[in-house]
Amino acid sequence: MTNTSVMNSRNTVCVIVHDKVTDRIAAVLYAARNWFPQPAWTVPGGKAEPGEALDEAAARELKEETGLLVDPADLALVHVVHAEQGWDQAGQFVLFVFATDTWTGELTNTEPDKHLAARWVAADRLPEPAFPTVTQALAAFRDGGPSFSRYGWSATST
Repeated sequence: MTNTSVMNSRNTVCVIVHDKVTDRIAAVLYAARNWFPQPAWTVPGGKAEPGEALDEAAARELKEETGLLVDPADLALVHVVHAEQGWDQAGQFVLFVFATDTWTGELTNTEPDKHLAARWVAADRLPEPAFPTVTQALAAFRDGGPSFSRYGWSATST
C-alpha cells in the first residue's frame, strides 16, 4: 500500500542544561496555549529556522528562552524524537535533543509572554505536567539511551 500523504515535518530543538554539581536541569513552564490546554514543563527549545544549523538553533533558543549562553560546540546530540503529530496539529516534527554542562549566564524567564517560570529542577524528571516528547528524551538521556524514539506513532508490523 502506498502512502500518498505529504510529509510536513519540522525540525525542533531543545537543550538539557545539566548542572552536575547540584544535579539539576534548566526548565521552563509554558503557559497554556491553543496547542496545549494547560501549563506544562519542558526544557528550553523551539523551532529551527530554515537554513539554520541545528546546534546553532539550540543555542539560540536557549538564549532566547532563558538568557543562558552556550557555544554550539559545547552541545552534544543526545536523543532524537520523531513525533507523529505536532503541537499545532500541522503534522510531524523531529525533536533534536542536545545536552550540555557548560554555559554562562543566570537562568531567567526571558519570555514572560510565553512562560510562567524558568527554574532549576531535579535532573531525574520534569515536574508534572510535562511535554511528553521531552519527558521521553530526558529519560533516555538519564538512562544512557536509546538515541532515538518515536512518539504518537501506531505500532507497525514488518
